[in-house]
Amino acid sequence: MSESQTDTAPSGGIDYVAVEESPRFVELKRRQRSFVFPLSIAFLVWYFTFVLLSSFASEFMSQPVWGNINVGLLLGLGQFVTTFAITMGYVAYANRKLDPIAEELRSELEKKEASA
Repeated sequence: MSESQTDTAPSGGIDYVAVEESPRFVELKRRQRSFVFPLSIAFLVWYFTFVLLSSFASEFMSQPVWGNINVGLLLGLGQFVTTFAITMGYVAYANRKLDPIAEELRSELEKKEASA
């Protein structure tokens, strides 16, 4: 197949299926998933551990740490901290590893669209 047949749809537009199957797009999806899936699983394990501890280990969760601050409160606040940390980590990862590939793909598609 010629390059024009794989890069554009029969109607002259962009063949998005071919773009999705291109090595750069596959690499972009692989990089994104390699960050998102492990961190999602880790966070869900952390979240459900907190929920299970609060349900079944109330004595442990009510242990005072400092004044009226107990283990449960610290772990609960830790949920917010980890949410923000994961978000900041993802933004940094996306800026460094995902956005350059996405910009490259976008530029290629815009050039093809302009020439069509």
